[in-house]
Amino acid sequence: MTAAATASPRRRPALMLGLPVNTESHAQVLADMAEVIARREVGHYISITNTESMYHGLRIAQHGQHIREADFSLCDGVGVIVAGWFWGHRIERFNGPVLQLEACDFGRAQGWRHFFYGGKEGVAEEMARRLQQQFPGLVVCGTYCPPFRDLSPEEDEAVVEQINVSGADIVWVGLGLVKQERWIQQHLQRVKAPWMVGVGAAFDYHAGAIPWAPPVLRALGLEWVFRLILQPKLRARRYWWSLVYVLQAAASGLLTLQFLRRRRTAAADEAATPGRAPTAAADDLPAGNRS
Repeated sequence: MTAAATASPRRRPALMLGLPVNTESHAQVLADMAEVIARREVGHYISITNTESMYHGLRIAQHGQHIREADFSLCDGVGVIVAGWFWGHRIERFNGPVLQLEACDFGRAQGWRHFFYGGKEGVAEEMARRLQQQFPGLVVCGTYCPPFRDLSPEEDEAVVEQINVSGADIVWVGLGLVKQERWIQQHLQRVKAPWMVGVGAAFDYHAGAIPWAPPVLRALGLEWVFRLILQPKLRARRYWWSLVYVLQAAASGLLTLQFLRRRRTAAADEAATPGRAPTAAADDLPAGNRS
């Protein structure tokens, strides 16, 4: 994929129950990432946002803040697309595993340095090996598999130092939903990498530890069915949370006629600036997207 050399104006984010999902193209996201890395700005992050994440974002203040203040809140799951319909939004998926692959590919020409934090023992190393085979020239500057317990302050400081010394441009965090977002928030000012991204199961998929849904199922938005079959006990409760969020968002969108209002707003934006995607007003943007 080829991204534009310079970032174009941001589109209006899709807002549902106060939580944003960005609607930029894949190329635009990569272009913005490239600009930040070129300037060596630190403290930027991307939220990979699915319906379970939005469920928690409405109930856990810190998690909701994580989504709202992200530079990008990207759609991870067909449930977000469905919820968006009831609010008049057209949302394209750009999930964690796909973002990771595209960033690894795109960043090769620019020498992007990738650090992998998370996964079970050996998973990050195997993922790094496979990705370097898939994308020759990919720079992996470090991996770390944390233990299944809280790190001591000394251990945590050592990990931060390891990441900072590595010169990472992107820190990919694979600790699972909520935990990885909490880790990013706790380390946002301490890790001196331009970008941090929590990608959850991407570590297992790209390492071959857990099968990734076949491309045809992913294209049809049925990846969740595949995951439910593989991990029924783990997924059942999480998908229940997702269903609760979708029903809540759908009911709110219908009762408040949001699906009509957002369509009228989009039409007005297009009429005002024909041929160009609508840009967002400052109050519509997540804090991380405001200039």
